[in-house]
Amino acid sequence: MSAHVVKADQHTFDATINQPGRTYIVDFWASWCMPCRMVEPVLDEIAQEQPDRITLVKVNVDENPDIAARYGVMSIPTLVRIENGQEVSRAIGALPKAQLVRRLGL
Repeated sequence: MSAHVVKADQHTFDATINQPGRTYIVDFWASWCMPCRMVEPVLDEIAQEQPDRITLVKVNVDENPDIAARYGVMSIPTLVRIENGQEVSRAIGALPKAQLVRRLGL
């Protein structure tokens, strides 16, 4: 896992997404979810293109249901853009790169 991608859990999530001036894309996923696997390389590519600005935060919903519930995640993959600790936008589903960039406002 590269520096622009981090795994977060209930103990590390809040501290992980709180660096001012940084954009976090939180990927709510599960290991059994095929659409989650399909979108993973696209998300990694987006984060690699802007490593000084974007951090991809992976949250496994099976292991961290409280975080998923806090963000109202009802289906996966759900991608939430967070800046300054606040949700800015979200995208649901395994979308093509151009649609993800547009929906997340990147």
